[in-house]
Amino acid sequence: MDTLRVRDAKDVEEVVRAAIASEQPLEIVGRGSKRSIGHAMATNAVLDVSALNAVTSYEPNELIVTLQAGAPVADVLSLIDAKNQQFAFEPVNTAPLLGTSASGTIGGMIASGLAGPRRIRAGGARDHLLGAHAVSGFGDSFKTGGKVVKNVTGYDLCKLLAGSWGTLSVMTEVTLKVMPKPEAERTLLLRGLDDAAANKAMTAALGSPFDVSAAAHLPKSAFRAKTEGLGDVAGEGEALTVLRLEGITASAGHRAGSLRELLAPFGTAEVIEDAASSALWTTIRDVLPFAAGGALGAWPVWRIVCPPASGAALGALLARETGGEVIYDWGGGLIWAAMPPAGDAHAAAVRQRTNAFGGHATLIRAAEDVRREVDVFHPQAPGVAALSERVRASFDPKSILNRGRLTRGAPA
Repeated sequence: MDTLRVRDAKDVEEVVRAAIASEQPLEIVGRGSKRSIGHAMATNAVLDVSALNAVTSYEPNELIVTLQAGAPVADVLSLIDAKNQQFAFEPVNTAPLLGTSASGTIGGMIASGLAGPRRIRAGGARDHLLGAHAVSGFGDSFKTGGKVVKNVTGYDLCKLLAGSWGTLSVMTEVTLKVMPKPEAERTLLLRGLDDAAANKAMTAALGSPFDVSAAAHLPKSAFRAKTEGLGDVAGEGEALTVLRLEGITASAGHRAGSLRELLAPFGTAEVIEDAASSALWTTIRDVLPFAAGGALGAWPVWRIVCPPASGAALGALLARETGGEVIYDWGGGLIWAAMPPAGDAHAAAVRQRTNAFGGHATLIRAAEDVRREVDVFHPQAPGVAALSERVRASFDPKSILNRGRLTRGAPA
C-alpha cells in the first residue's frame, strides 16, 4: 500500500487533486489508532497527516487552542493540563479497547466524535469545535468557523466534520474551546443495584438541582475484579452505580452530602474523592472493563445510544439474550456492550432490539472478517440516508476520501 506523507496543507491539496485525476481513493490516517473502526476501505493508498502536528496557537486566557490535525491528543492534553484546563467533553482514548499502542490525534478525535461521561452536561466534540481548515474532495482548501462563537453566522459548517470519520474532508487545522478544570471532584457510589434500580437512581440524580456531571452503572460481573482504575472500588464484581459532582471544594462537598440524602432510598452511598474519583471515571470513559488485553478482549464491542429512560431495559435484554456484558453511561443513554464471539457479532439481535427502543448501534470492535459481513454503523432510514449522501457528495463527489468506511460493500 502506498503511503503519501504530507508536510502542510498545500501538500494535502496536491495529493487529493492527484487522487481525483487518477480516480484513486485515499485512506486518511493520523497515527492509525482508530483504523479498525468501520469497514475496510476501498483503496490501496494512504494519506498520512501525522507530520501536521504543531500547536498553532494557545491562548489560555481566551480558552481557545488552535492545532494541526495530526497533533497527538495525549500531548495536547498535557499542554492544556499545565494551565489547569481541559477538553470538557472528555475525549475517549480508544487504544485500550482496540488494543493499539498509538494514542489518537486531534483530527481523529474530531472525526470520530467520541465523547466521555461529561457528554450529558458539556456536550460532545462538535460543541467545542469553533473552526477548522480542511481540504475537500474537490482538492480545494476551505475554512469554516472562527476563533470565537460570535464569529459564526448562518450554518456552522465545521460541525459537519465532527463524527464524519474522514469522509467529507481532510482536516489540516482545528480550533477548539477549552475549559478550566474543576477544583474538586466527588463521586457517590451505590453498590448492589440492579439495572432498573440504577436507572432510577441516575435519573433522580440527573434531575436534581445538584449539577451532576456524570452518571454511570456497571452491572454485577465476574470479569471485572482486576479492571484497571477501579482499585478497591471493584469489590467482588458487584454492581456499581456512580455519580460525579465537580466544582469548587466547598460546593462539591456540600452537593455530595445533599445528593447522598436524596439517594438514601437506593442505599447508603460512599463518597470517593479527587484522584480515586478521576481514575474511576477514566475507567468508564475508556471502557477498560472491555479492554483488548482483558478477560473480554476477544469479544466484539458495541456502542449503543438510546433514550436514557430505556437504557436499563435495552441493556438487560441484550445481556440476557446474548450472554454478554454491558456498561451504562450518560445516565443510561449510552450502552457499551461486549458480547461472546459470533459470526455476525450478534448484529441481528442488536439491530432489532435497538431499533425497537429508538436507538442506534455502532460496532466499535470486531475482527475484519466480521466487519465485512455486517453493517458497522447503524443503517439509516431512507430519507436520512439520501440526505447524508447529498451532504457527502457536496464535499467529495467522487468519493475519494475514506471510501467505504461508513458503508459496507462500497464500490472500489
